[in-house]
Formats: sequence, structure tokens, C-alpha cells
Amino acid sequence: MSVSAQAANDFLSFVNASPTPFHAVQSAKQRLMKAGFEEIKERDAWSSRCQPGGKYYLTRNGSTILAFAIGKKWRPGNPIAMIGAHTDSPCLRIKPISRKQSDGFLQVGVETYGGGLWHTWFDRDLSIAGRVMVKDQRGHFIQKLVRIDRPILRIPTLAIHLDRQENFSFNKETQLFPIAGLVSAELNRQGKTEETTKTEDNVNEPFKPLKVLTERHHPYIVELIATEAGVEPSDLVDFEMLLYDTQKSCIGGINNELIFSARLDNLGMSYCSTVGLIESLASSSALDNESSIRLISLFDHEEIGSQTAQGADSNLLPAIIRRLSVLQSSTESESDKSYDKVAESETATAYEQTLSTSFLISADMAHSVNPNYPAKYESDHRPEMNKGVVIKINANARYATNSPGIVLLQEVAQRAAQGKCGEGVPLQLFVVRNDSSCGSTIGPMLSAALGARTLDLGNPQLSMHSIRETGGVYDVEHAIRLFGSYFEHFSELEQRIFVE
Repeated sequence: MSVSAQAANDFLSFVNASPTPFHAVQSAKQRLMKAGFEEIKERDAWSSRCQPGGKYYLTRNGSTILAFAIGKKWRPGNPIAMIGAHTDSPCLRIKPISRKQSDGFLQVGVETYGGGLWHTWFDRDLSIAGRVMVKDQRGHFIQKLVRIDRPILRIPTLAIHLDRQENFSFNKETQLFPIAGLVSAELNRQGKTEETTKTEDNVNEPFKPLKVLTERHHPYIVELIATEAGVEPSDLVDFEMLLYDTQKSCIGGINNELIFSARLDNLGMSYCSTVGLIESLASSSALDNESSIRLISLFDHEEIGSQTAQGADSNLLPAIIRRLSVLQSSTESESDKSYDKVAESETATAYEQTLSTSFLISADMAHSVNPNYPAKYESDHRPEMNKGVVIKINANARYATNSPGIVLLQEVAQRAAQGKCGEGVPLQLFVVRNDSSCGSTIGPMLSAALGARTLDLGNPQLSMHSIRETGGVYDVEHAIRLFGSYFEHFSELEQRIFVE
């Protein structure tokens, strides 16, 4: 199997195991732990824990993860090479009270999350996954991840014979509810009838501030969730459940050159940045002459604006950089030839000095040219799949890319040829048409918050925000090698690009 095929297949394993941001963080954690990364917590002191030559990771809310490796020649105020991506994708989420029924069907109330192409969710084999809060035997409340690995929900379209509309349109509040089964079948499972159900009450139940989960949601769904969590339904206190398509991600195309998958945006870049960091550290001596910190941050909630505690617009990355910027070097002698900008008496400005020399790659999937809609693309900027990573540029700063960043990335891509493949990484350029709207990323908000140099890029894909997207097999390896080369060569290249 070729290197590209191996990378693509491992990515499929990653995305198939990650139906929610919580699961994506878990998948990233497993790879980081296997590579020797040690878990730390924001609530703890790091001064004695984090040492040059060490590899660490932390999570926030279970849906955002940040990992970093400290060069052995690190000293306060040195730069940090960063990649930022996101773990979330547009989806449907179960409402706090989801129990519905109509015309003999059990239905589930859902909310739209992000800007999804919601018509693609109709007539798909759907299930649920997420996290539950459970009360254990000690009276503690703990988080557990659950995933029901079989189709239990479906959003049915209306037969064409009943509504011959030219363009498929629907009401997201009244016509996007999945069906979960038949009322009669559920009553039969419970050994009840509609009459006995109507006469049931909870007069003798103890007071609860909120209705119990089996009243707010269909009892059998609660039971399925409890079974997956390995607890009794009465032990469930609350949950956050997302709908996902049970069809597995796979390799496609007549020459096995395509990836058909959910959540390419943005598990594609989350996976590649994680593996790129790990592969840059594969050698036991990888950090021996490293004067920088290599860091990735996979944020939640990009699809809804990032303004949450675990989003990119939170204090997470600035707070972590501030703590890292003042970490002491291992010995003075090892740091003599490293950045001679920060004397011990000047650590008060180490944070600002670190930001001024650091660099952030904002990694979010990009648009491939769609052959059925060629007029939607600018004539000279039409990225193609398997032709390389796409640099995203926008004159109105919807992306954070500028010329110094492009210079750096070209050097990084060229130096990737020094690796095991022997070839550089191809790059492409993308801008939108002047008469077209333009999406955005975490790049502009983080570059503004940090003052750090930033570049936006991503692998090209089709059908962004659909329940089923399409990407290129070879682009997975392209991004991994690019990110690995970035981490390996940043410290040297940063000193050669002079822009004040």
C-alpha cells in the first residue's frame, strides 16, 4: 500500500471514530498518547511540570484539545510554531425536550447547528452520539462518551406525487424532525396501550428541578444511551446528543483517488495537523536542536462563530501561550546560541516577544472547483483535488494570509522534499470572485487577538457542509508532510524572513 493510501485509510479510521467533537478529541488524544504525549490540566501549575524536550496535551470541555512539544533549546520569549483547526461540523442536535409524536410516529425534536446543507440530511440512515453526564456511586458527576452504532432515526422527504416543487424547500422547524419509529411499536415494547399511557402520572415522584430525562425524551432513546454508557437510565443526569450519518467514510472514484465522507470540514485538517505534529517528532533527537515550541490547537464551535469558552475566540490560546512564553530553559549553556532577545530580567515581556516571532497556520478545508458549477469560481484560482494544499487569500481579510506567510509556506513545502518521500508538497492559490460571498476561518480572529503572523490554508473538497462531502486521497498525505515540514523547519526559517 502506498504512503498516500496508508494516510488516507488512517484518516478514514479517525473520522469514522469521531461522529462528534467529543469523539474527535478522544481520537486525537489516543494518537497523542501513543506518541508519548503527557496529559496536563489548565488548573495545575506548569513551571515544574513542563520541561524542554517534553510533549504535552490538554483539553477544555472535552471538545477542544491543544498539544505541544518544547524544544530542548527553548528559552523564554522564543517563538511558537502553531497550527489551529476545529473539531466541529454542521449537524443536528437533540433539543433539551425532544419527545414528540404525530400521526402514529415517534419524532425527535432537533436544532440546527451551524450552516449545514440541511436538505442533504433527508432520507439518510441517522443515529446519535455525544456525551452524557452520569452520577456515579460516590455522588460525583462524570462525563462519558456514547455512540449508538446503528440507524435509529430518519428524516423523510415528501413524495413527489404530493408536492411537485421545482426547488426542494422545507421549514426547518416543522419539517426537519426525524422519525424514530411507530407509537404502536413502542407501546407494545413497553406492554402498554394508549389508554394506560394517558392515565399515568407522577404524583408520588420526588421533587425534581427539571423533568427527568425519560419525560423530556423518548424513554427508549434514553435507555439506549444509558446502555451505551454502561449505566442505568436513572444514573443519567443530562446529555448532549448529536445526529450523525451511520454510513462509513470510504475510498471512492474509479481509481480509488477520492474520499467520500462526512465531516471532512474540518476533521480533515484536525487529523493532518495532529499527525503532522506527531511525525515531526518521530526521531528521538527531533527536539535536541529545537529552540521553538511546536503546537496544535483543535477548537470547538468554529461553525457557530467561535465565541465560547472552548472556541478559538476564547482566552484558551492566548492563556496557553502566556504560560508557555515564560517557561524556563533547561540550562543556560544550551540556550546561549538560541534567540538572544530575552535576558532573565526581561521575562515580563516574554509573552509579547513570543507573539512577535510566532506563526499560526489556520488550517480549514478549502473549496475544490466543482465541474458542474464552473462559473462560481474565479477563472485563475480553481483548486483541484490531489493537486496540493490550497492557500486561501482575501483582500478584505476574510482570510489572514499575506505575502510573508506565503514566502514561509513555499519554503516549508520545498523542504518537505528532504523527507522520506523525496518530493516537495504542491501548493495552490484560491480567491473568491468579486461577485461572490466569502467564508471565513479562525485565522483572522486569532491573528487579531495575538498579533501573530498567520496564514489560512486547507485541502480542497467538494460539497462543503453537506452530510456527505468529497475530498482527495493524495491530499491527506500532502497536508501531513507540509505540516511536518513546517514544524521541523520553522525555527530556522523564521529568522530569515524580515518583516517588522
